[in-house]
Amino acid sequence: MLLSISLVAIASFLFQGHIASGDIIDTGYAKYLGNRTLPNTVAYLGVPYAEPPLGERRFRAPLPLNTTRIAQTANGAAIDARSYPDFCIQGTIGLEGDAGGAGSENCLKVNIYTPVGARRGSNLPVLVYIHGGGYIFGNPRNWPFDHWVQQSPNVVIVSVYYRLSSFGFMSVPEFSDSTIGDFNAGFQDQIQALRWVKEHIASFGGNPNKVTINGESAGGSSVELHLVANTGEKLFTGAIAQSVFRTPLPTPEEQQPLFQFYAEQAGCGTGSTVTQLSCLRRASVSALARAQDGAMPPAFTGPYRTFHPVIDGKLFTNYPTQSVNAGKFAQVPLMVGATTNETLTGGADLPSAWRNYCPSITTADIDALLALYPSSAFSTAALQMETASGDLSVRCGRTILAAAFSKHTNAWTYRYNQRNPTGGGAGVGHAAENWMMFLGSNTGVNGSATFTPLKPVEASFASELIAYWLSFVRAGNPNTFKLPRSPIWPSYSVTNRNRIVLQQDLAGTTTHSGSILEREVDPETQRCTVIGSQPSQEN
Repeated sequence: MLLSISLVAIASFLFQGHIASGDIIDTGYAKYLGNRTLPNTVAYLGVPYAEPPLGERRFRAPLPLNTTRIAQTANGAAIDARSYPDFCIQGTIGLEGDAGGAGSENCLKVNIYTPVGARRGSNLPVLVYIHGGGYIFGNPRNWPFDHWVQQSPNVVIVSVYYRLSSFGFMSVPEFSDSTIGDFNAGFQDQIQALRWVKEHIASFGGNPNKVTINGESAGGSSVELHLVANTGEKLFTGAIAQSVFRTPLPTPEEQQPLFQFYAEQAGCGTGSTVTQLSCLRRASVSALARAQDGAMPPAFTGPYRTFHPVIDGKLFTNYPTQSVNAGKFAQVPLMVGATTNETLTGGADLPSAWRNYCPSITTADIDALLALYPSSAFSTAALQMETASGDLSVRCGRTILAAAFSKHTNAWTYRYNQRNPTGGGAGVGHAAENWMMFLGSNTGVNGSATFTPLKPVEASFASELIAYWLSFVRAGNPNTFKLPRSPIWPSYSVTNRNRIVLQQDLAGTTTHSGSILEREVDPETQRCTVIGSQPSQEN
């Protein structure tokens, strides 16, 4: 189904603060009043899925939502869910003068987008979206889904807020004793959100047995982690991984220097680890926000410089790529892709770029990589750097995952090839598809974003992308409900490494697709095979 109104009109409708007549959903423990944000869409914003992780709950796994508490507080009245909630506390996006720190710890909420009239029994497939931002920043408000449901009013979409930076991913070895704290609290937030979806999304018209998880960058990394996590639960039935952030997963011991520097920055640097944690739990949010942004280069010079997921011995007993290569993953249908020119690291030369990204990479592995990227194979040194650093940091996630999954289930891959027209530079960089799919959204500091109106050809292309994505959510196949003008997207296998190149019509029309088909070929396949075989990358 094509958009019945233009994306430009939708953007105007959404961002002028329009509130239409509300709809009410009864979950059984509380009623929620939503916004009729578009003619076919109701948005229920800021619905809690876990208890607030405050006070002594800081740096701990989330507790399931106390529905009795919610019911008693509401006292029979409908809870107003028509406004976006406070987002989780932000870290810096890395711009000069950006100190981070905006947001709230009481942020374990979801935004739910449904078709008008969706109710228990509608049994609609569900998309659960996990935002990116390097596990450091990100605000789901910046990636709205009202227009997705407007285009395809036969799905329910859930967007998850989860704890970030030190609030979500601070680790010390002592967390092996759960009375002291918990590893990967921010990731466990995501798991708890999926549990809440399984238990309660039927009230909003969703089918808890047909859930697709989706994310870009750190969200794509999160999707990969969910695929290999030892949860012992079946919380989803399909996965879409966009630009998988192949960040190393250190051990808690490797994160210890970062913790110590952070604790000192927050004024809690003395005494035992337990004493320091007690101090950090009493510290103000502003003190911790300053500390987490202060515990970065150039002030902090340790090899592991950011608060990220860790190998905890429980959820994760091996590096994700090694688990995937060993066939230890949830065997669900998969869509996975990357943009043409993206990379997430750099340096003075290739060895320094790889070491910047993977602190434990060995000299032998660097030598093996150098042999794959000879200068003679590239027209410029910049292209050589972009390709070699981009393959390791993000793009080879596409090949590694698709090759493994296609042996057990259906997999589709893509190369996104339309630059962000407001992003600067000539190439198709990281997160370019987010601009297209989310109303021209560009992330700013402290949870903010700017939205740029899409031209007609861009809006047409955006509707094509959304149709592929939601076809996969509905049918486990991007082709079943694609737009008629869009090409058939062939599946991927190790013998037929097909993929689609997603791009708008080169002639600038709104009636034809510009997307084409290609095959992954050597040397790309060979490079990604070698990259995927190197455990020293810790990805």
